[in-house]
Amino acid sequence: MATQVDNSIQIVDLNDEVQCENADERQNMEKKKIVIFDVDERPPWYLAIVLGFQIVFGVLLTWMIALICTTSGVFPENPSTYGYAARTDLKSYAIEEASWFYIPYPGQWGLPVITLAGVLGMFSAVIASVIESLGDYYATARMAGASPPPPHAVNRGIGVEGIGCLLAGLWGTANGTTTFSMNAGLVGLTRVGSRVVVQMCALIIIVVGMLGKVTALFSSIPVPIVGGMLCILFGTVLAVGLSNLQYVDLNSPRNLLIIGFSLIMGLLIPYWAGNNRELIQTGILELDQVIVVLLTTGIFIGGLLAFILDNIIPGTIEERGLVAFSQQSKEDYGINSLDVYELPFGMTLLRQWKWTQYIPFSPTYTRKRITVAKKDRSNVGNVETIANGV
Repeated sequence: MATQVDNSIQIVDLNDEVQCENADERQNMEKKKIVIFDVDERPPWYLAIVLGFQIVFGVLLTWMIALICTTSGVFPENPSTYGYAARTDLKSYAIEEASWFYIPYPGQWGLPVITLAGVLGMFSAVIASVIESLGDYYATARMAGASPPPPHAVNRGIGVEGIGCLLAGLWGTANGTTTFSMNAGLVGLTRVGSRVVVQMCALIIIVVGMLGKVTALFSSIPVPIVGGMLCILFGTVLAVGLSNLQYVDLNSPRNLLIIGFSLIMGLLIPYWAGNNRELIQTGILELDQVIVVLLTTGIFIGGLLAFILDNIIPGTIEERGLVAFSQQSKEDYGINSLDVYELPFGMTLLRQWKWTQYIPFSPTYTRKRITVAKKDRSNVGNVETIANGV
């Protein structure tokens, strides 16, 4: 039995009459965007609840165990004793002091104060956050089975993060707004990539955020439980990031040098900068803050070094994996797969207005193609598909 999911994807039950006679036929079916898997007899409610909420169930179960161990006296009451951090009553005061209902509003802590040091410090943090967000976008798209995000989608994402930072400053949250790598890990583990689900979660978080007692209750989750969850989720994101190296030539000494040097420097430099902040003294306090923030951000250091080395060390586009990545994207997703990055409404008007193709965050935005002689294959700009952001 063959089930048509959409115009490009078909699900085939190998337990039924449709069978793959040989490996060549199976490979051809996969190239035609046919998803092949063995259908089990588990009911839909099991797939939706048990598999979709496995992270939630895991946290709730360990939280209940920690609560039982706390009330029964298993965990010590001495802060210096091992196991104390797993107690669930460490922040019980927050639950008692929190109000039942509170609506935050702009300027609730007074008018925003703008200083040069604050602006430069936040600017450096935003630069590092943008680099991390780029990786999160591509990781989430891959986990959700979508095509790599086009330039206009990336531009909209960065722009919305900027708007979120502005609103966060007005509301006085004392932190910026950016993508969270753990959420990308959730997509990979739960296999839920629907935007409707994300929108419903955002609505729930907004409502729960106005219930002080509920938010204070969540703050009582022991740190070891949160740490274990982060290990799984961030590990998933790390694995997806490393899997992108499958397109490059890992037998090339050039690529091995770039990968190894960027990874080790992304670990060592932030460690050194975090323990030697007093050595960074330029005479300008604001500049010192910017340098410290950038040097203590491992993703920024590793990504920047990899970007610089990949563009200054000679190497062919095949060696760098650009051709393989472009071809794989076309075979896996096709041309129409970029429709998922369009706006849910107003696309007809945007296509009628020709001037929208010059707006970087518009779904109709088109980049100028770069085409050079084919014999010169050492520059990324030689690949037309890459120049178009595919």
